[in-house]
Formats: sequence, C-alpha cells, structure tokens
Amino acid sequence: MTNDIVDVLIIGAGASGAAMAWSLTDTRMKILCLEQGDWVKPTDYPTNGRDWESRPDFAGSPNVRCRPEDYPINDANSPIKPVNFNGVGGGTVLYMAHFPRFHPSDFRTKTLDGVGEDWPLSYGDLEPFFAENDRMMGVAGIPGDPGVPAKEGLLPPVPLGVLGETVANGFNQLDWHWWPSESAIATEAFRGRDKCLNLGPCATGCAQGAKASTDITYWPEAIRRGVELRTRCRVREITVRADGFADGVIYVDADGIAQRQKAEVVIVAGNAIGTPRLLLNSTSNLFPDGLANSSGLVGRNLMLHAMALTQGVFDKPLKGYQGPIGCSLWSKEFYETDLRRGFARGYTMEILRGSGPVAAAQMGMATGVLPWGEGHHEAFRQMFDRTAAICAVCEDLPEEHNRVTLDPELTDSDGIPAARIDYQLGDNSQKMLRHAGERCTEVLNAAGAVFVAPTITSGVVSGHAMGTTRMGRDASSSVVNEWGRSHDVKNLFIADSSMFVTSGGVNPTSTLQALSLYVADNIKARLANLFDD
Repeated sequence: MTNDIVDVLIIGAGASGAAMAWSLTDTRMKILCLEQGDWVKPTDYPTNGRDWESRPDFAGSPNVRCRPEDYPINDANSPIKPVNFNGVGGGTVLYMAHFPRFHPSDFRTKTLDGVGEDWPLSYGDLEPFFAENDRMMGVAGIPGDPGVPAKEGLLPPVPLGVLGETVANGFNQLDWHWWPSESAIATEAFRGRDKCLNLGPCATGCAQGAKASTDITYWPEAIRRGVELRTRCRVREITVRADGFADGVIYVDADGIAQRQKAEVVIVAGNAIGTPRLLLNSTSNLFPDGLANSSGLVGRNLMLHAMALTQGVFDKPLKGYQGPIGCSLWSKEFYETDLRRGFARGYTMEILRGSGPVAAAQMGMATGVLPWGEGHHEAFRQMFDRTAAICAVCEDLPEEHNRVTLDPELTDSDGIPAARIDYQLGDNSQKMLRHAGERCTEVLNAAGAVFVAPTITSGVVSGHAMGTTRMGRDASSSVVNEWGRSHDVKNLFIADSSMFVTSGGVNPTSTLQALSLYVADNIKARLANLFDD
C-alpha cells in the first residue's frame, strides 16, 4: 500500500518527536508522525489498581515488559542495562521528571578538560530553546541556584519534605552545595494540568497528569495544529532514491502488514539505541553499511550514565514515599573537573525519596540492608520509611568501542533485527564512580544515618542513553551536521539523544528536547535551501 506523500515524516512520538512535531507546525506543512507504540490511558497506570508495585508491563526495561510494541535489547555484554518506553510520550511516560539542563562546560569538554569532543554548538545556542521547552513542559524549582545556569519562570518547587530536609542537613554539615532540584512536575495548576498530589510512584506513569510527559504537553497542541499521529506503526527501514535522497519508510502496521509511506523529509526521533538500529537496518546499494553511515560511526560512541547508588537507614520516619520519588534536591559540588580527584569531568548527586513497601524491600535486598530468611520482617519494619538514597549521575566519556549493532539472532515481534549493545565502563568512569560512592556515604553519615549500605555501581539500570549518531561539522567524524541534518542524506534529520557529543552529568531529557527544538528552528529558517550543501 502506498500512502499519499507527506512533507515531513517523523519517526517516534517521544520526548523529541513531540517537540519537533509541535515546532514544525509553524510551517503549515503536512506532517505525519509514526509511533510503534500506542497511547497509554491514565486509567491504565498501575497506581489505579492493586499490586501497583509489581506490574511488569510497566517496567522500565523492554526485556522485562515484553509488550508487542517493544523491541528487545541484547544487553548481555553491558554492565549497565538500558531502559526505555515505546508509546506516545516515550520515556517521559515512565521517567521521574528530574529536569536539569546540561551545563555550559558540557559543550566544551575537549577545550576545557582535554577529554571527549567539543559540540559544534554552545549552551548559548540552546538557551532560548531550553526556555521554550520549560514553558511547554512546566518546570518546578527555585531560581538562583549558584550551581547551574540562571533561568526564570519556574513553578514553586517540589517540597523537600522530612527526608529532603534531613539529607540537606548532611550537605550543610559538610559545607557542600545543594539546591532543590528542578522537576518537570506541575506543583500548581499549569496549562490544563492539575497540581501534583504527592502520590509518589512517578516511574510507573502519573495518573494525576502533573508530571510533564509529552503525551499530555506537546502532543495535544501539535494534533490541534494539524499533525497526524499514527500509532502501532513500527518503521522497519528508511528507503532512498537513486540520487541518494530519502523518499520515505516501510513500516509494519498493527495488523502485521508492511506499508509504505513516502515523504519529502524524514526525521528520526527515536533514542540512542533505536535510532542507530533503524539506520543500520536501512541498507541499500548506495548504503550497504547502513543509512547515513559513510563515517562508520552510526552506533558508535554509545554513552550510558554510570550511577553510584548509596542508601542510608535513619532512626526516624522520613515520610519519603509522600512525594515524587526522583525529585527532592541535588548537589553540583563535584560537577566540574578537578584533576586532583583523579578523573576528568564530574557528576550530579540526586537525592531519591523513599518508595512503597515492595520497591523499598527490593532496594533493601539489593543494598544488603534487608536480609533473607529469619529476621526479614523485623528488619523491614526498622527500614521502611526510614531510608534515603543518593544517586550520583556520572558523566560517561564517548568511546568508539561502546556501540550499538544489529543482533544476528534476536528480533522483535515483527521479525526485525533487535539491537545489541557492547559497552564497557572506561577507566575515568570507574574512578568517578568510586569517588561518588565515597562522597554519597559521607553525606548520609553527616545527615545522621545509623547505617549506610555499600554503594551499588554494577547492574544499575539507566534510561540515559546518548551518542551513536553524533553531530559535528566534519563528515568523517560525525553523522549529522551542527543542525541535525545527515552529512550523507540531505533530507534526513536526526533529533534525539543519539546526536549528543558528550553525556554531561545530568539527566538528558531537557537537553534533548531543547536540541530537537533547535533542529526544528533551523529547518524552518532554511526551508528555501534546506537541501543545499
């Protein structure tokens, strides 16, 4: 079946695809977005029913969820297990809404610190798009944080609560920086969304609608402006004409039938695993090694934030489960490079609130706080609502051997080759993790913890995948140019975290959305000569 040609075809309806679609409506072009997942009804979120903490169909890992729309990831050769979500809103459906921006130094690591590579753009280039994205998503916080770039228009912050105040006292005792974290959570009524009720389990979907997932922020406005969003459409490959231009895609619909969709412009808005998977699967006589891969870098330089997770037990109730789990406060004390520490770059320390009983027990078992067998229930009573955790998000440097390829055997439910990741923690990351674990332990002890568990650094899942189609001005060392257009295919654009040159030491969603808006703005400004060299 051949559908009518569209002006712009966007692949993926997550954080970046939604922002891209909304922004491009200014052009009045015919825009179609294909999403392999579906809409998720808020009434279907686990917290609306019983046993909400043990619903594998809302797990972060596609290998656990195993929904028909998911694609498996062979992560056996990686100590970090990536997570994602396939559906309208993408990862923002399940993320914790922690919403920091990259720092200015993150775009100049080669110049400043001699590691990684410099981006072909600066924080200043993205700043207006950070602000535009904040207005669309709604960001809570307190202006004036000396550890991050200045910003305005913030909603009132998520309250620290007893847990936050307790851990903040530990930072005060050490005279280290801390500040209420910035969160994509409506703390008061905002753009038709009601305020947060402190239900707690943000990581399984926000039935209240306070958390800013793009299915309830960007997409309603984009659809009202005329964008067509077609769900349960899994794109198998991007096709090209004899002249090397992309001319559309082949996708598998909800009935398992292959369909063809033609387009003048193709924009890939997946993620750092899904995007290279699609490009590598899009082979032809012109591109035998995968689409847009003349540099050989599609899939390479995969970055996964290594995380040091440390948990402390206190001798008082902390009411930690009463509030958004991932959003309390952060510390930038160790963000910028200080070579006396033995490594380059740095990390953000993010304080996690407590969890419900099942998740608390699972964390307790993982950290060794909670024993099996005799004494389990008594130990749980002493632990539940008395724990606080610190997660250090450590910058990962790009290395070509960390990569995404097509698995030779594993496929998704439509027979399309799955992604395989081969990833090793670099020496710099390992040193940073050790340092971060020691500092997290110091904070929890200073805050009054009666017991601090050993830091967990292996087996930790990460939804922060970046790199694999990096941007740059030199076609031999990058996949897309400084405004997101493929060096090889002049009407192919990428707008997601796979474009990242470095990973920073912060959650990437705010930056990847700002980058998508930046790419969209460049497309709009260059419509008259969009495909010129």
